[in-house]
Amino acid sequence: MRIGRRNFMGGAASAGLLHAVAGPAFAAAQRKAASKTAPYGAAVYLPDLTADSRIGEAVVKYCSRITPVTEMKWEVLRPSAEVFDFAAADAIANFARQHKLSMHGHPLIWYASNAPWLASIGGGVKVEKLMETHIVTVMERYKDVIHSWDVVNEPIPDVPGNVRARRDAWYYGAGPDAIKKAFEIAHAVDPKAQLVLNEYDVEFAAEKSPAKRAAFRDLILELLEKGAPINAVGLQGHLRGGWPIAKDELAAFTAEMRSYGLAVLVTELDVMDQTLPAPEAERDMLINGQVREFLEAASAGGALSSITTWGISDQYSWIRWAYPRRDGTANRPLPLDWSFNEKPMMAIINEFRNRGA
Repeated sequence: MRIGRRNFMGGAASAGLLHAVAGPAFAAAQRKAASKTAPYGAAVYLPDLTADSRIGEAVVKYCSRITPVTEMKWEVLRPSAEVFDFAAADAIANFARQHKLSMHGHPLIWYASNAPWLASIGGGVKVEKLMETHIVTVMERYKDVIHSWDVVNEPIPDVPGNVRARRDAWYYGAGPDAIKKAFEIAHAVDPKAQLVLNEYDVEFAAEKSPAKRAAFRDLILELLEKGAPINAVGLQGHLRGGWPIAKDELAAFTAEMRSYGLAVLVTELDVMDQTLPAPEAERDMLINGQVREFLEAASAGGALSSITTWGISDQYSWIRWAYPRRDGTANRPLPLDWSFNEKPMMAIINEFRNRGA
């Protein structure tokens, strides 16, 4: 799942192909009307945005922020240790600036989607310096448009056991306080930025999710005890259709996070519906129920800081090729359908946004 969602590239895209899809005045008016609600955003993949103008039109109509799917990952940004390639990230950022959107930076540090050269980087001071150079360079470049960042993405292994974080991650070459150091570097660059620790599969009552949720909590508490300037927790929300949400346990977790002064974001919401019934009305009812339960638990103790879906239209979702339905019917993981019409999921998202930022 991880490689599929993150690494898929449909082809090279030129920033010069991006054009205005709606007037800035229209976009500003839309966002002014929603100023008292939590921001809603969508992940944007540059080749799709370039190829289909409906994506940009939908983003400008519905969103106040965007997240780059691939364009800020090391495999794209860092062709070598000495070189940064900002072409794709700049194109996304310029789209955001043009339409007066903000961006959520994703990700600064991650164990996956890295350039091959990173595997031989070694450890110690060299890794710490590399991490510092990367964070400072990227954050400084986009400080005007990015005010929240996934500083470290997915630190918890799928089977955590007694391990609180992925000890095989390359950034641990910087030492046992590598995650803390990443947050300290990011905070020094932009003290006002929202600095997020982002994780997936912590919301379920089944499989490995309870252990992963516990390990995530332990890591957060460890970071706070050490004085790491983390100020937000990201729940990805890649919901697995039919898996029960741990409503009480997740609510307790999010309420506890807020009691420490941390904001809670939903960063990558969608629903893997490949095993759900085929009829659209029945499937949507199940999807919407799961989304509602998740957002309700995530809202325990306070309103969500923002809600972002991983894409905006069913036609442009990683789920349609990573988890296709065997019956041949179209996947329905997102708030707009293949024709960019609103689905009931959008109303549920707006309901929780309206609980306040």
